[in-house]
Amino acid sequence: MFSSERLKGIDLFVCVADLGSFTAAAERLNLTGSAISKGIARLESRLQVRLFNRTTRRLSLTDAGETFYRTCTSVLGELEEAELAMQAENAEPRGRVRIDLPAAYGRLHALPVILKLIEHHPLLMPHISFSDRFVDPAIEGIDIIVRIGGADIWPNTLGHCYLGAQRHIFCASPAYVKKRGVPNNEQDLDNHSCVVYGEGNGMLTPWHFAGGQANNSEKRVLPARVAIGDAEGQLTAVLAGHGIAQLPTWLVKRQLAEGSLVEVLPHLATDGLPINLAWLKSRQALPKVRALLKILTDNLGPDGSMTERA
Repeated sequence: MFSSERLKGIDLFVCVADLGSFTAAAERLNLTGSAISKGIARLESRLQVRLFNRTTRRLSLTDAGETFYRTCTSVLGELEEAELAMQAENAEPRGRVRIDLPAAYGRLHALPVILKLIEHHPLLMPHISFSDRFVDPAIEGIDIIVRIGGADIWPNTLGHCYLGAQRHIFCASPAYVKKRGVPNNEQDLDNHSCVVYGEGNGMLTPWHFAGGQANNSEKRVLPARVAIGDAEGQLTAVLAGHGIAQLPTWLVKRQLAEGSLVEVLPHLATDGLPINLAWLKSRQALPKVRALLKILTDNLGPDGSMTERA
């Protein structure tokens, strides 16, 4: 059971750490230097750890103090923002929000949606990063993430929304199809140039082919005409007529619509990894987070963004 005793001295500790002085903290909190010193001593005694290195000339945090300081400031910040959210249910979204997006999908689809939102909310300050690696929002201080793939079971600290499974299709440029012909089946690909995804260790990512039964697929590594470790790079090579690639529809929907790419082997297209939106539950009540979650949920899907509906 939680005891309010655990909260005692935390405000004193954070103030001393911020100002680097018992005297300065006493002036800020309108207390005596003795009261500050005794409060810190009681906190250290309760935690059974030394929080500050004290010398006659300098006051600094110990390693344990640094760790405790990061935790305390995070908790106090969340309490402050939760209080503000309760006081301002319909408040204007404002302030800094950390968002991490998949590199290609994020740049092409999520970023335009976010930029559209901030046109109408000038006090909102998104801090956006792009990565395809695993991130832990709680550890890295990220409010919202979009991920292709990810956890089968989401931790209790995160809320999440399934946006759909990406669709993988086979496509080529009209010039390539005119020159080399249209493949009719999987075996025909052995006689075509294939633009595949190649990882840094030299491994080639297999292509997936729809099977004869529902929700069934098979996979095979195709001989590569060119291997590129970036989906947008693959798209560039295919547009330039270097072969056929298996790419997600969110990456190629514009090129298909304008005719610079054509789909081949549509009967072999497959569903791919799920696309998920996730966020820290502790932050979801904040107007700035709530506004971003709504617009991203409303406008992102497995085929990309629908910004005309934003």
